[in-house]
Amino acid sequence: MIFDAGSSGTRLHIYRWHNNARARKDAEGDNEELHKLPKIKTKKKWTLKKHPGISTYGSKPTRVGPDYLEALLDHAKEMIPNSEHANTPIFLLATAGMRLLPDDQRNSLLESICSYARQSTSFQLPDCDLHIQVIPGETEGLYGWIAGNYLLGGFDNPKEHDHGKGHHTYGFLDMGGASAQIAFAPNGTEADKHAEDLKLLRLRSIDGTPQEYRVFVTTWLEFGVNEARRRYTEHLIESVGGAALEIPDPCLPAGFQATITGKPIEEGSGEEEGTKPHLVGTGRFAECVKSVYPLLDKDAPCPDAPCLFKGVHVPAIDFDVNHFIGVSEYWHTTHEIFEYGHKDKAYDFATYQARVSEFCSRPWTQIVESVGKQEWGSKVNEGTVREVCFKASWLINVLHDGIGIPRVGVEQLQTGQTHNGTKAVLDGAKDKGYLDPFQAVNKIDGVEVSWTLGKIILYAASQITPPEGAAVQAVGFGNNTRKLVEGGVTPGWQYAGGAPLSLADDLTGQGHDDGDWKDVLFDDDSPRRIPGFLLFILILCVVVFFLCGRERRTALLSKLSRILPGSGKRRRGLGWLPGKLGGGHSGPMYERLEEGVPTLDFELADYDSDLEREISRPLHPRTDSVTGSPQVGKTSGWATPQLTHPGASGLETSPKRGLGFGGNSSTNLHGLGLGQPVQFGPGIMHRVESREKLGSGSASVAGSVRGRDSPKRMWSPAPKESVD
Repeated sequence: MIFDAGSSGTRLHIYRWHNNARARKDAEGDNEELHKLPKIKTKKKWTLKKHPGISTYGSKPTRVGPDYLEALLDHAKEMIPNSEHANTPIFLLATAGMRLLPDDQRNSLLESICSYARQSTSFQLPDCDLHIQVIPGETEGLYGWIAGNYLLGGFDNPKEHDHGKGHHTYGFLDMGGASAQIAFAPNGTEADKHAEDLKLLRLRSIDGTPQEYRVFVTTWLEFGVNEARRRYTEHLIESVGGAALEIPDPCLPAGFQATITGKPIEEGSGEEEGTKPHLVGTGRFAECVKSVYPLLDKDAPCPDAPCLFKGVHVPAIDFDVNHFIGVSEYWHTTHEIFEYGHKDKAYDFATYQARVSEFCSRPWTQIVESVGKQEWGSKVNEGTVREVCFKASWLINVLHDGIGIPRVGVEQLQTGQTHNGTKAVLDGAKDKGYLDPFQAVNKIDGVEVSWTLGKIILYAASQITPPEGAAVQAVGFGNNTRKLVEGGVTPGWQYAGGAPLSLADDLTGQGHDDGDWKDVLFDDDSPRRIPGFLLFILILCVVVFFLCGRERRTALLSKLSRILPGSGKRRRGLGWLPGKLGGGHSGPMYERLEEGVPTLDFELADYDSDLEREISRPLHPRTDSVTGSPQVGKTSGWATPQLTHPGASGLETSPKRGLGFGGNSSTNLHGLGLGQPVQFGPGIMHRVESREKLGSGSASVAGSVRGRDSPKRMWSPAPKESVD
C-alpha cells in the first residue's frame, strides 16, 4: 500500500502482484511475456481519499494518527487479508504540501506518522526513513513517467510504440496544487548533449533482464494551480494599489464577488460592508490569459540553456518523437466541465479555448443555476466553477507558452500536418497510440494514471532476481554517469527497496483473487492440487448431469434413491432430489412419491427465511427435542402440508393468503401465509405414507414451528394408508 500525501489531500492506493518465481513459472516458454515487467493489479474499492492535506497537522503532529490516518489504515486492514498484513509493505510519500513546511514541523510529523503506523498495524514497516518520507518533485515526476509508460505499453511493447529515431516512450506532465513536474526521454542528440542532466533509471523484466532508460525530470515548486492562484492575486492587488476596495478580476465569472483568497463573501463580513478589499469577477477570459502569463517568469536568467520558464533548464523537446500525457489538474481542468457532455473527449487548443471563453463570459447567476441542474454532472459544484477559469488560463499558459507544446488546431507541426478539431485528435490518439503532442488522461485501460503506480512498479521489479551468473545491477535510479560502482549504482542512487520472495511464499493459498484460483488448484507444487482435481471432477459431473435431459435426470435420481442404504425406508432428506434436479416439478417436493402415483403441482406463498431454518432443524424421529411435542420425523427445508381424512373437500382458494387447509380458521400457519383456506383445482392428490399415518380430523405440518399457535403433525403407528 502507498499513501500519496499531497497538498490538498491524502489518497491510499493498494496494489498486488505475483512474486517473481510465480510470474516466471506462469510465463515459462513465452519469451515475450518473460521480457515484460511485473503485472500490477489494483481495484477501485482499494482506493480511499481523505481531505485536507496531511501538512495541515504540521503544528499538531501527535493528532495525525488518531484524527487522520486511522480511517485510511482501517480501510487498508479491511481490504487486505489478515494473513497478508505482515507481508504487505506500507509507504507514505509526501509531496509539495509537506515540502513547504518548516524543517522541524516536517520531521516531527513524519516521526509521528511512522510511530502510529507501527503501533496500530502489523503492516511491514522496517525502515521509517525509506518508507515514510517527503519525496522531491523530481522523484514524483519520474514515478509518474514510469506509470504512464507502463500503462501505455511503451516498456513492454516497444515495437508497437515506435515514434521514430529509436524512441518508444512518452513524456509525462503532472500538476497538483503546489507544484508541477515534467519528465521525458530526450531524443538521441539531446540525450548525448545533456547527459549529465538526466537520470539513469533501471527496471528489471520478469526473466531478470535489466531495462535502462535515461530520463530528464524537473519540477517547479509554487507552479501548481493553487500556488499560482495565490501569486496571481498578490500581483493583482499590487497592480491596482492598496487603496482600492473593489478589485476587478478577469479570471472570475462575471458578477461573482470573492475575498482576496477567492472564497465567497460571507454575510456581515468586512468585504460585504465595503471596509475590506475584495475581488469582483468580470469574466473576460482573453484578458485573464494575458494577466496570468507573467507568472511563468519567462524572463528569468537562464544559467544553463536551454530553459523553459523561471530559469529552469530543460533539454530541447522534439515534438516529433516526444508525445506527452498530462494527469491530475491537466485532466480535471480540461475535462470536468469543458468536455462534459461532448462525444469527443480529446484536447485541442482551438476547441478548448472556445469552450472556456464561452463559459467564463456567462453571468455568475446563470452558472450557479446550471450547477443546480447538474449541467456538468453531479461532481461539479460551485467551488469547481468559480476556480476553473483561472485554472484553464494557467494550463494554457504552461502548456503552450511555457513548455512550448504546439497549439493543435491552430499551429502547424514540423511534419507539415495540420490538426483540426477534437475528433481528429481523438481518432489519432487511438490509431497512433497517443502520438499527438499532448493529451490529458485520467485512466488508461481502466487504471488510474498515478505516480504511486510508478513507485510500485519499481518496487516490484526490485524483487526480481537477475539471471543466474549475471552481474547484479541494482533496480532504482540515480545520476546518469558511466562511473558505475559495485552493484551497478551511480552517485545519489535511490534503491527501490524490495527483496526477492520464494515461490512457496506465493502458493500458500492466501491472498489469491478469483482470477488465480485455477492456477493455485492445478499447479504441480500447490498443496491444493488434489482437492482442486476432485472439485473439477465434481463440477464436470454436475454439468453432465444437467445436460442429460429432464427425464434421464429424474430416472437416475429415482434409481439412486433405491440403491442407497436404507432404501426400504422413507428418505425425506433425499426425496426432493428427483423433482428439484430432474426438473419435473416446479414446486417443493418433500418426500419420494411411489411410482405410478400422480402428483399435484402447487406453490407456497412467500416465506420467512428465519422460519425456514427453524422448520428444517434436526428433530427426534418421534419427539421434538425442543418442545417435546409429538412429531412426524424430519423435513428438509419446508413443512409438509398434511390433509384431513377422509377426503380434502374443505380446501378452498385464497389468492391473498396462499395455501391453507380446511375451513377451520383457528388453524393458522403463521409466517407461511397459510392461514386461509384454499381449494385445489382439478386433479387428485395422492400421498402414500409408509410408517406414519396422516392425522385425521385436523390439519398439521411436518417439522416444528415454534410458538403456541404452531400446528403439530400427529404420530400414528397405523399401517400405510392412501389419501385421495
